[in-house]
Amino acid sequence: MRIGDERWPIDRFVAALDELPERDFTVASVLRFLRCHPVAIDSLRPYLFWDAQRYTRNLIHKTAVYELLALCWEPGQRAAIHNHDGQLCWMAVPLGRLTVQNYRAKAQDPAACVCELEPTVGYEMGPASPLAVEPGEPIHDVANPPGFGERAVSLHLYSRPFDHCLVYDLAGKRYAERRLHYTTIAGKPVARPDT
Repeated sequence: MRIGDERWPIDRFVAALDELPERDFTVASVLRFLRCHPVAIDSLRPYLFWDAQRYTRNLIHKTAVYELLALCWEPGQRAAIHNHDGQLCWMAVPLGRLTVQNYRAKAQDPAACVCELEPTVGYEMGPASPLAVEPGEPIHDVANPPGFGERAVSLHLYSRPFDHCLVYDLAGKRYAERRLHYTTIAGKPVARPDT
């Protein structure tokens, strides 16, 4: 069997992440881990919740060093252009396909929350192609284009956990801070605050 052929159940995957020393949460080492240990989609069923209006953020496991989420995407759903508040991020797609578009801030005025973005590299992710968000270019969006015609599930691993990010309006050339919320925690729905 080649490396990465065996699909790990999510509990084994989480146990292995918990054993990684904090110093090993680097872009390259965690990306290698994701490539070598794909997750079995059937083991994620307790964490998969869908919403016709928006993609869902389902917390699987959280420590002081990392948090692991399953995001569920109906066809046509897209995340706003955003960053990760300076945290490292890796993504894997055990079901379906997603696109990721990176952006570079050409100009930014923090006092006025004004910015100008330009698209840079774009990717398509599927079960065989996990990726890491480039720390030097952390602004991006993620989408399940309608043309793909199927649901998708992505695993997002963040080090360290965070509860807010910047969201960018490409046309309006503005950005604002947004609080992040989970749809579920350990498979149990969380009441969504009015926003």
